[in-house]
Amino acid sequence: MSAPIVASPAGFALPEAQRRILRWFVYLGFGAMVAGVAHGLAQALSYAGINILPVYPRLHSYYQGLTVHGVTNALVMTFAFGNGFLMLMTARALARPLNQALVTASFGVMAAGVAMSAWAMATNRASVLYTAYAPLQAHWTHYLGLALVVVSTWIATAAMIAALVAWRRENPGQRIPLLAFVSVTSWIMWWLASAGIAVSFLGFLIPWSAGWLPRVDPLLNRTLFWFTGHAIVYAWLLPAYVSWYALVPRQAGGKIISDLYTRVVFIIFLLVSIPTGLHHQYTDPGIGQGLKAVHGFLTFVIFFPSLATAFSVMAALEMGGRARGGRGLLGWIPRLPWGDPSLSAQLLAMLTFVLGGATGLVNASYTMNQVVHNTTWVPGHFHMTVGTAVALTFMGIAYWLVPYLTGRGLWAPRLAVAQGWIYAVGVLVFARGMISGGLAGMPRRTFMAQATYTQPGWKLAGAVTAVGGSLMSLGAVLFFIVLVGTVVAGKKGEGPADIPWSETITAPALAGWEPRLDRLRVWVAFAVILILIAYGPFFLMYHPHLVSKGYRFW
Repeated sequence: MSAPIVASPAGFALPEAQRRILRWFVYLGFGAMVAGVAHGLAQALSYAGINILPVYPRLHSYYQGLTVHGVTNALVMTFAFGNGFLMLMTARALARPLNQALVTASFGVMAAGVAMSAWAMATNRASVLYTAYAPLQAHWTHYLGLALVVVSTWIATAAMIAALVAWRRENPGQRIPLLAFVSVTSWIMWWLASAGIAVSFLGFLIPWSAGWLPRVDPLLNRTLFWFTGHAIVYAWLLPAYVSWYALVPRQAGGKIISDLYTRVVFIIFLLVSIPTGLHHQYTDPGIGQGLKAVHGFLTFVIFFPSLATAFSVMAALEMGGRARGGRGLLGWIPRLPWGDPSLSAQLLAMLTFVLGGATGLVNASYTMNQVVHNTTWVPGHFHMTVGTAVALTFMGIAYWLVPYLTGRGLWAPRLAVAQGWIYAVGVLVFARGMISGGLAGMPRRTFMAQATYTQPGWKLAGAVTAVGGSLMSLGAVLFFIVLVGTVVAGKKGEGPADIPWSETITAPALAGWEPRLDRLRVWVAFAVILILIAYGPFFLMYHPHLVSKGYRFW
C-alpha cells in the first residue's frame, strides 16, 4: 500500500501573503550569497598569490572580506533559505497555512538582523571572522544582528510547531505526516543547538562590546560557540536532507523506502547533533580529556545517520532509474533524469558530500586532527559539506521552488544543468588543492598572496585551489543569472502547481510502538539529558563566577 507523505496531495494552496514572505526569504538568502561568492573568489585566488582585494570598494583588509564570506554564506544564506523552505514544507505537509503574524515577524526580524550585521561588516567594525572568537571584538550591532538572525529561526520554529499542534488537535490518532515530521524536527534540533551562541552573544559579547562588561573569558565563549558551532552544520544540512529524503525520490521516479527508517534517522540527528562540539577543541587546554573523548565518540555516532541517508536515498534513486529502463548493477544511474536541473544539482551535491563526510572523520579523530588542525584541510572539508552538499542542494531546490513561489517557468533550464556541473567540478578541484595544501601544512585564515613564508608543496596546491575557486564562482554566477532570469523573464503560469512530494512504499504504522516516535517532546527531553552529560562538567567548572579558575599542568 502506498501512502503519500503529505496530508492532502491536492487541493491546498498557501495564502498569497505567506507565499510572498517565503519567496522573500529565498531572495534574501541568495542575495546574501552574492556577497559571499564575490569575496570567496578573492580568498581562492590569494592562495595562488593573486591579490584582487584592491578592486573591492571599501574593503580594508583580507580579514574583512573573509568575515563577509563566512557570515553571508554560512549564516545568512543558510538560515534565510532554511526558514522559507521548512515553513513551506510544514504548511504543505499539514495542508494548512501557518500563523501569518509569526511568519511576518520571522522575516522582519531576520531582515533587521542582516542589515545590522551587514553595516558592521561593511564599515570594518566586525572583521572577527565567522567564529567571532573573543578577545577579537566586533561592534555590538554585529553581535545583535546575528542574534536577531537566530531569533528569526526561533520564530519560524514556533510557527511550524503551532501549525503541527493545531493539526494534531484536529487529527487525533493520526501519524504526523512524514514531511512535516522531518521539517519540524530539523528546526527543533537547531532551536536547542542555538542556545550556546545565544548565551554567548546576549550574555557576554554584546555587553562586553557595549562596555558593560570589562572582560570575557575566551575559553568559555569559545565553548559556547562550539556548543552551537558543530550542530549548526546539521542545521544547514537537515533542510537538504529533507529534500533528499522526501522530494528527490519523486523527482527521480522512485519512492521513499521506509517511513520508519526516515523518522529514526532524524531522531538520531536531534539526539546526537549537539553534544559533539568539543571535537573542534581538541587542542584547547582547560577541557578534560574525558569530555573530549565523549564528544569524539558521539561525533562518530552522528556519522551513522549520514550513512543511513546514503543507503535510503540511493535505494530510492535506484528504484527510479530501474523504472526508467536501467539494467545491470549500475545501469540505473545513467537512466536517472540528469536533464532535470533541480535533480542533477542535488545528485552532484550528494556525490561530493561522500568525500566531505570522509574528510570529516579525519577532523573528528583526535590523533589525525593534530595533523590537519588549522590548515587548509579544514576549509577543503567544509566546502564539500556546507559549500556543496548544502549550497548546491539549495540551488537545486531553488530550480523548482522559485518557479513554484512565483508561478513562472524556469528560465534557461539547459544553462541551469550546466551550472550544477561547473560548480560541482569546481568544488572538487578547489577541495583537492586545499586538502593537499593542508597535508603540507599550508595554513588557513592566512592572506597567502602576501605571505613571506612558503613550503614547496604550497605553490601547486594554491594554484589548484585558485582554479577550483574560480570555477565555483562561475557556477554561482550562472545560478544567479538563471534565478534572476526566472523571476524577471520566466513564462507566467508555467511554474509547478505543487511541490514534488514523494510517497513511501508502505504506509506509516498506526498501531504498535511506531506511533510513539511522533512524541517529539520525549526526544527533546532525551536530547537535553545528553547535552547535560556532555557539557555539564565543563560549565560547572565556571560556576559561580563565569571566569576561569586557572590551570596547572604540572
